[in-house]
Order: sequence, then structure tokens, then C-alpha cells
Amino acid sequence: MGTPQTPDSVAQALAWAQRHGMDRLDAQLLVLHALNRSGQERAWLLAHDTDALPATALATLQANVQRRAAGEPLAYITGRKEFFGLDLAVDARVLVPRPDTETLVDWALELLTRPTPRLTDSHPRQPLQVLDLGTGSGAIALALKHTRPDLQVSAVDASADALAVAQANAQRLQLDVAFAQGNWLDGVPGRFDVIVSNPPYIAVADHHLGALTHEPLSALASGADGLEDIRTIIRQAPAHLVPGGWLLLEHGYDQAGAVRALLCEAGFTQAQSHCDLAGIERCSGACYGC
Repeated sequence: MGTPQTPDSVAQALAWAQRHGMDRLDAQLLVLHALNRSGQERAWLLAHDTDALPATALATLQANVQRRAAGEPLAYITGRKEFFGLDLAVDARVLVPRPDTETLVDWALELLTRPTPRLTDSHPRQPLQVLDLGTGSGAIALALKHTRPDLQVSAVDASADALAVAQANAQRLQLDVAFAQGNWLDGVPGRFDVIVSNPPYIAVADHHLGALTHEPLSALASGADGLEDIRTIIRQAPAHLVPGGWLLLEHGYDQAGAVRALLCEAGFTQAQSHCDLAGIERCSGACYGC
């Protein structure tokens, strides 16, 4: 029989992980991962709590509990993160998708269901064009394409490594998104009905970066005030939007007012912000040529 130091059943493994600092959910997901089971199978743990824990699974669990205790995101350990109902593969090449970012997807989908002059012109069947800037794992672009297959979705990232992750996700999920490497809108052809972005928005000296050392710094920090990349996108976007097109940006918890001001200064109208589930103004956007 296993001891507190050497669990030999599923139930003992869960208890062991929690004694070593894991919260209940992390413990469940780490045990499932060690047993090569999906994170969606938490009910399986209850039905099989007396099952024996193979030695190989115990070794994997012990190593991964150490990684998690050191602050490594759970998604990097399991290699998976759910976003907008999609099972995405993620690793240290990309930022872990956050639930807050689903606010940005919801807003884009809302805008894309509104009547638009371009749908009643001489090309009524032309698909709506959407661009995701700084796509990372492809989370936003893939969520939009999965929800609205009729959209023509493009995605850009400066990182070849990030694009490799996004393209692999698109291929596995069988979602047709056009990916390209580039620095924001530099060299991007055409015009879009909606441009969305979750760019870096943390100030380089912000103490919060200390807790995010496992994720790519280039996807997190943006200048002295965190708004350097947002300024670049806002400056470039008008030349890449159709008349009446929208630019939507995720930003920090205290940046909504500053981002709305930047949008207005650049000639955008109807500047507004949307809140995440915690009631924080998480995204701001505006229309160009409305």
C-alpha cells in the first residue's frame, strides 16, 4: 500500500498533489495528464479513485507538480488550453489564452452580425474580412472562424515560433485561417471589416511581470507605459479598414480611458469599452469612417 510519500492509487495521488501545494482543480488536471487522460474527464477520477497508479504515472505527476509549484502555467505542462470551446495546443512559444480574451471575441462576433453597407453593395456575397493581430496560439482567429465559418479570417504574428503553434492548431481543428508573419500591419494587404488584437500591454517595469516569467516577454511587455504597441496598431489601422470598419483591442485593467483617447485622436468614432466577467474594462474599440 502506498504511503503519504508514495501514493499508489488515484485518490492518494490527488491527495498527495494537494499536500504539495496544488489546488483541487490543478491536482485533478495533473493526475489526469499523468494518466494520459483528457482534462474533460474529471468525473472519471471519482469513479476510479481506487484504481492503481502506475509507476510511470507517479513519476510524471511528481515532476509536473514540481514544475507547477515553480510557477509554470498548467497549460504548458499539459500542453492544452480551452478557449471559446476550442481545445488548443499551447507551449512556451505562445502566451496562454486567458478567459478574459473571450470578451474580445464576443464583441467582434456582435459587430459582425450587424448590417453593414458593404453587404448591400454590388458584391453582396463577398465574405466579411477579419484580421487578428499578434495571433499567438491562434485563439482569437480560430474562435472567430469556428463560430462563423463564413468569415474570411487572417492572422499575423511577428514570431515564426508562435505562427507554427497557430498553424498546427488550425490544421488539427480543420479551420481555414490565413496566417502570415509580420510586424502588426506592416505589409498586410487589403482592408478589413474588423481588426482585433490582444497585443502586449504591460509596462516593462510593472511588477506583475515577475509572476509571468515562463511566458514570452515579447507577448507581454510594451514600452514604459504598456501602450507602445497599441499606439502603433491604432496609427496603422485606418489604412486597413473598410469604411465603417472597427478596431478592437484588449488592454490592461486600468488602460481603457487611455486607449479610447488614442482612438479618438486617430480619427476613430464611437469609442467605447467592454467589460470582462469580473466587470473590468478589458477591451476598447472604435469605428473608422462611420
